[in-house]
Amino acid sequence: MSARIDGDLPKRPRFEVSFATTPEAIRESQQLRYRIFAGELGAEIDGGAEQIDHDGFDPFCKHLIVRESEHNRIIACTRILTDDRAPGAGGFYSAGEFDLAMLDSLPGRVMEIGRTCVDSAYRNGAVIATLWQGIAAYITNHGYDYLFGCASIGLEDGGASAHAILEQLRERHMAPDYQRVRPFIPLPAADRRSTEKPRLPPLLKAYLNLGAKACGEAYWDREFNCADVFMLLNVTDLNPRYA
Repeated sequence: MSARIDGDLPKRPRFEVSFATTPEAIRESQQLRYRIFAGELGAEIDGGAEQIDHDGFDPFCKHLIVRESEHNRIIACTRILTDDRAPGAGGFYSAGEFDLAMLDSLPGRVMEIGRTCVDSAYRNGAVIATLWQGIAAYITNHGYDYLFGCASIGLEDGGASAHAILEQLRERHMAPDYQRVRPFIPLPAADRRSTEKPRLPPLLKAYLNLGAKACGEAYWDREFNCADVFMLLNVTDLNPRYA
């Protein structure tokens, strides 16, 4: 008679983070990006017949994904562009929005994350934490000293919430002057002031929880109808929860 071992088997975690290592997995992450950026945010993206969001940076990036185990589908993703791969892509993506001259003064290695998104049905702390744990593991395993990227704030209300959030960042979460960047297209004034405390977008909140700082005023991304805030994390400031 064989013994029952069901209770001894380790339970598979609900969310699993890994790198997309096949063209199929990368394409699935690009389809998730398209659904969110074009479908939800209304960005003008030519996704083609496959309805994917892709650009010239993708071939030079590592694509980090979070899968939901039960249905084995990608529910979150981001892409990582490292300092040694960026020259092949023509530079960092953020350089199209900001003057990044200050990066040259940072000691050590740098990497950029971008195109970060989470399926609307899974925008909770567990999924975002899983994604960031994967990013933090890559940072520490490969010896990077700084992480940066853009956190977007929607402008659906005419910019009132974005300006209120930017005021919070100026008061409590701004990097020192020597780490500031300049947006090529500054965010215009809002039509009105926000009458209540705005809710921080999940990605921006995650950056702040990690220990990142905002590096100046926001860029007005008219294609995506959002304000992009350049965020910089010194790995020595990484929240121990992720380290």
